[in-house]
This record gives sequence, structure tokens and C-alpha cells, in this order.
Amino acid sequence: MSDKVYIFDTTLRDGEQSPGATMNRSEKINMARQLEKLGVDIIEAGFPASSQGDFEAVQAIAKSVDRIQVAGLCRAVKSDIDRAWEAVKEAKNPRIHTFIATSDIHMKHKFNKEPAEILEMARKAVRHAASLTPNVEFSAEDASRSRWDFLAEIVEAAIEEGATTINIPDTVGYAQPAEFGELIRYLIKNVSNSSKAIFSVHCHNDLGLAVANTLEAIRAGARQAEVTLSGIGERAGNAAFEEVIMALHTRKDFYEIDTSVDTQQLFPSCRRLASTIGQPISPYKAIVGANAFAHESGIHQDGMLKNRQTYEIMTPESIGKKGTSIVIGKHSGRNALGSKLREMGYDLSEEQIADVFEAVKALADKKEDIYDEDVEALVLEVAYRIHDLYKVKALSVFSGTMGVSPHAAVVLEDFRGGEENPVEIKEVGFGEGPINAVFSTINKLVERDPKLELYSVNAVTGGADAQGAVTVHITEDGFKSIGRGSDEDIIVASAKAYINAINRLERMKQEKKNA
Repeated sequence: MSDKVYIFDTTLRDGEQSPGATMNRSEKINMARQLEKLGVDIIEAGFPASSQGDFEAVQAIAKSVDRIQVAGLCRAVKSDIDRAWEAVKEAKNPRIHTFIATSDIHMKHKFNKEPAEILEMARKAVRHAASLTPNVEFSAEDASRSRWDFLAEIVEAAIEEGATTINIPDTVGYAQPAEFGELIRYLIKNVSNSSKAIFSVHCHNDLGLAVANTLEAIRAGARQAEVTLSGIGERAGNAAFEEVIMALHTRKDFYEIDTSVDTQQLFPSCRRLASTIGQPISPYKAIVGANAFAHESGIHQDGMLKNRQTYEIMTPESIGKKGTSIVIGKHSGRNALGSKLREMGYDLSEEQIADVFEAVKALADKKEDIYDEDVEALVLEVAYRIHDLYKVKALSVFSGTMGVSPHAAVVLEDFRGGEENPVEIKEVGFGEGPINAVFSTINKLVERDPKLELYSVNAVTGGADAQGAVTVHITEDGFKSIGRGSDEDIIVASAKAYINAINRLERMKQEKKNA
């Protein structure tokens, strides 16, 4: 039994399925490169058969990373497997990850098939995947609610057909730690060819036990853990990457397990994800939350002053949380910015660096100190933006208690005729408040009337001059779109986020029309 656990990150697949966590292709590539820097062994880049956009994103990630394995998820269906292989085959180390449900409730109600039929489907799927690559993972969906004897039978068959990794998911977060660990021991003991495969676990957090179940499975012999940054994912999420890793790292005396993860990249990775999806890290989040290393109690503070180990079992530095860092100002040069961007893990072209540099200079005229978080927000705003159909050029807003209704004047650049010939369009409109006035005016300009499902604003850094980061969710005609924007003026940030959502909405509708 190996003393190393392989880390399989599914932030870009399962994580992105969580509400509000959608990323465009450039953002996914950026996150994939950060995951490689973090030291993960396998990235699950997406579900290529689910859409053309997902296929193209997985394919682009496969071409963009170096040593890391890139997996494409697929159902136990030949067409899905072929599509997954087409997407990942150019990776230096591609993997096909195929799955089928094995619980009685799924076999009966989802497939309307007998166990023998599911077994044969699994055999055919793994056999076909193994004909394309020797790196095949088989997952038994809803394994924790499956009959153990049937689960052992299908796992043995999958290994016979060429699967080299066997994943045992707790798909609905139903299992209890002792029970789940016993299941892993049972399979390793009773599957006759278990020594020919690495056993993996993928735990959901519906009962708050995803990390506990993952750690118990590792104690029982699992040697691959499927995790997501900050635990994002379907419903209540997945096992949190940083929690699993720091448990193994902090209690190495107990687990006696190694990983390839650079723990000092944990906080930067979670922060990068939070910035990208517009969902701030909860201050109470274990390991990476703002309060994780804060001490309010006088007794605790006294102990900390005498010896940090009295109340800290790990250090902020061990996860890459080095405190606030002023990175650049108005007198800093482009080379200094380029060096800082590379240090932060961004691989940008000279043109992108130039664009970010101009944005940094503009921000430096309004904000005294510019921090890592500010630079990240500008990178997402400027370098990783999808091709804009509309862009905010100027706006003016009036709001107050003087008896005049809130109203906004908005000027947009319309690029529908091409990047070289933008058309300036302008409008004035009223609303229930300043933000509503801006959104209503934009709707008139673009001739859309989407429903606003969510609006949130968060400070990028501390301080009165902090940038505001705004996230909006809109829906129209069955399409859902998420927009993000940042600016030192939250009304401008709101307008940028709303236009970003409109641009994404237009792109989705056009892709649907062309499909």
C-alpha cells in the first residue's frame, strides 16, 4: 500500500456545477495552471459531452498544462467516451473517467435496468476506454448506497477490463465516516484484483461529513482523494481540498501520508477561485477564512503572545497567507508588474500585461495602495474578459432624498459591428434606486429585459478606498448568465458586472442558435 495519496481536483467540473460558479474558457485555463502550481496530480477539466463549450474548455486545458494528468468525465456510453478522449488526448497524460450508477434506487428509477445489464454496460465502457488510453478511472455513482456485494462485483469487472483507478463516491453525502471506511476496507479485501488499481473516493457534504469521510477512507486504504477548492460543488459541495490536505499535513504523525501539494499555494488558490467566481471566502471557513488565524479572546491573545502554538496548530505562512502585501503604485514600471504577475501564477501575453498595466496605473491615480487582491481583480476584469459586445464607456447617476427620482445616464460602446468600429449608444432612465436605474437604462440600450436573480457586492481589500467586486446573476428565455465587475466605485462596478452578464447571455444565445 503506497504512503502517497494522489490528489484529484474536480473544481473545474463538479465545483463549477455549483450555482454561481460558472467560468469562461480563459478563467478555466487560468485556474488549471494555478492547480498545477498547487501540485495536484489530476485535474478533472470538465464533462466534454455535455456541451460544445465544455468540450472546447477541456481541450484547451489539456493543451495548456504540462506534467499534470487531465481527466474528462463521461457516462458509460461509447459516444461520451469518444468525446472525452477527443478532448483530453493532447494532454501529456490524459485520463478517461467513466461512470455508471450502482445503487438499487438509481438502477431502477434512473436506468430502469437490472444489475446484470448495468454490469455489462460498465464492462463495455471500461473496455472501450482502455482501448484508447491505459489511464482509465471507473466510478460507481452512489456507491455508498449500493449493495456491497454488487459493488464488489462491478469493481472487479472494471479492473478486469482495464480500469487502473476505482472511484467510490458518496454521491449524496449519505455515508458516515466509520461506515464509509469499512466499505473501502471491504472492497480492497473482497475484490480479487484490487491490487491492480488505486482506490479513490469522492465525497459530498450534504451532512457536513465530506472531509471526515475522505480522511477515514484514506485510513482504510484509499490512495486518491477527489476534492475541490473551498469545497465548492453540487448542493452542499464536496470535500474541501485545503481541509483534507492540511489535516494530512498537520497530523502526519497520525495518517503517515504524503501528497505532492505545495501547501503554501492553498490560500492563493482559494483566493484566486473566489475572485474568479465572485464568491468571497466565508470568514469562518476552515484553513483559509479571514478568521482562521484571528484571536479575539484575551486568554487566547495572551497565550499567542507567549507561544503561538498555544492556540495555533498551523501557521498562516504554511498555507501561503502572508498578510497584506502592497505590490505596486503609480510609479511602478511594467517589468515590475510583469514579474509580480508571474509570481502570482498568471501566464499573460505581453499585450495582456500591457492592458493590466494601464488598468493598474488608472487605479493608482484613485487608490493610494494597490494589493495582490486588486491586481487579481484587474486581471480578471481586463485580461480574461470574453469578447465584449457592449462595454461601459461612461455613466452618471443621481440619487438621494431631495424628491427627485433616482436616474442614470449611461453611455455604452457597441461592438456588434466589429472591434474596429464601435458605435456609441446612450440613454437616460429612472429606477427604484441608483443601481436599478443603471440596470434599467442598460436594458433599454441593449433591448433586453432579463430578470435579476442575484446581486452581491464585496470589498476586494480592506480600507475606505477598496475596490468593490460585484456579481450579478440574470435569466432570460431559459438562459442563465453570471456577470462580474470591479471598480473603486461600486455603481460603476455594478454596471460592468451587468454588462458582463449581458455579453455572456448574448454569447450563449448565439451559440445555441449556431449549434
